[in-house]
Amino acid sequence: MEFQDVVRTRRMHRKFTAEPVPPEAVDRITRNAVRAPSAGFSQGWAFVVLETPEDRDRFWAASTPDTSERDMSAWLDGMRTAPVVVLALASKAAYLRRYAEKDKGWEDLDESRWPVPFWHVDVGMASLLMLQTAVDEGLGACFFGVPPAHVPAVRAELGIPEEFEITGVVAVGHPADGGAKGSPTRRRRKPLDEVVHRGGW
Repeated sequence: MEFQDVVRTRRMHRKFTAEPVPPEAVDRITRNAVRAPSAGFSQGWAFVVLETPEDRDRFWAASTPDTSERDMSAWLDGMRTAPVVVLALASKAAYLRRYAEKDKGWEDLDESRWPVPFWHVDVGMASLLMLQTAVDEGLGACFFGVPPAHVPAVRAELGIPEEFEITGVVAVGHPADGGAKGSPTRRRRKPLDEVVHRGGW
């Protein structure tokens, strides 16, 4: 697929068919993820790939709130149909350690040196590459987060080391009709001249 077509057609899919995702497509999705840029080539990321029904059920059981301020049943019913779930993880410590190395010039692990948490920025870019690769494979995908109150349960269930934080989750599969409607159905895309400022604001 042409790159511009990948960008133009990418959207968040929230329901999937029962057709399995080929293993080679999953491999390409994760291979492309690690081609994302990372500050200082720290590569402080890790990916937990859940492909079996049992592993996916463990994730959903640990990550799903018993109650919610809004009805999430339609969203969950659709998302739980994804045959592949990939947790995208970030290690802040990997970045702090990397920038304390001799070629970077810092001698401590002071987090205040970082204007933004690049560990999550870089994992976000890796996640976008997964989303785009899914499109290029003729698949659909959705990026979403784990509710903060459920992060400890997910970490424990999947054995995620303490060093890693969950940046987000990518669900992958063959798109199906239906599923929860996303915000673009309720909000317009902002025009370029409203968000692009040339030469200054």
